[in-house]
Amino acid sequence: MSIFFRFPESHYRQISGPGQLHRRMDGSQRAPSPDVSNHWSMFFDGSLNINGAGAGILFVSPNKDKLRYVLRILFTASNNVAEYEACLHGIRFAVELGVKRLYVHGDSTLVINQLNKEWDTTHEKMDLYCKEILKWESNFYGIEYIHVVRDRNQAAHALSKIGSSRAQIPQGVFVQDIHTPSVDTDLIDEPPNETMIVDDTTPTTSSNDWRTPFIKHLSDGSGFQDKTENERLIRRSKNYILVDGKLMRKNVSSEVLLKCISQDDGIKLLEDIHAGSCGNHAASRTLVGKAFGVGFY
Repeated sequence: MSIFFRFPESHYRQISGPGQLHRRMDGSQRAPSPDVSNHWSMFFDGSLNINGAGAGILFVSPNKDKLRYVLRILFTASNNVAEYEACLHGIRFAVELGVKRLYVHGDSTLVINQLNKEWDTTHEKMDLYCKEILKWESNFYGIEYIHVVRDRNQAAHALSKIGSSRAQIPQGVFVQDIHTPSVDTDLIDEPPNETMIVDDTTPTTSSNDWRTPFIKHLSDGSGFQDKTENERLIRRSKNYILVDGKLMRKNVSSEVLLKCISQDDGIKLLEDIHAGSCGNHAASRTLVGKAFGVGFY
């Protein structure tokens, strides 16, 4: 028996073969209404507060039965990481439940658009989460990622709040403690020299300048001989572009490009801000924040 779908191709991944069109009495072709009798729905949400991070997952079966999960994230995590952990664990749970057709609902614009490949994953950690989730798609005949407003995700949101606040788990709710990230964050390396990014009139080729490997790789594709170092360079280069030969970093929160300089010039910039531009004695985090505000990283 064939099951037919009419979902947009960019949002719905049809793992099984394509459906056939039915011919109407007037001779025109139409696709039949989708059979949703075996479709599950999953709602996920992540939460972050002073006590830590948490996540909530709600499953609704074809018979409208509900399964609720709370994740207590016990490692340092951002809200986006909590969202991705919720989505990833939810999909894993769905596989364990034997679900083959799944609607995935979330109110995170970032996660849903990245999973639908409408947004690029410019942050290395988000890229790892996205790729890990997409690996699990082979376990389904079909899966669709759908963005919903918060009001339609209240149940998962409430579960995520229970996880992040470390509140008592209600009866009938499954709970799992997550002690480490679900992706290999050891693959992400932030070198100590890359503390900020500013502009330099002439891109340097000094072997001591952290920018040099990026400039060479973006210019001619060259890299390191060591395989691990070269793979790390390729991943991290996604965050940078060359503009008139100068290295610029993409800003994930806006379309503004951040300028790049060497560590020595960055230190001098902070000294200048501290000495006169700021007009006060600011903490180091505040100084860096001021540098961000004027287009430096």
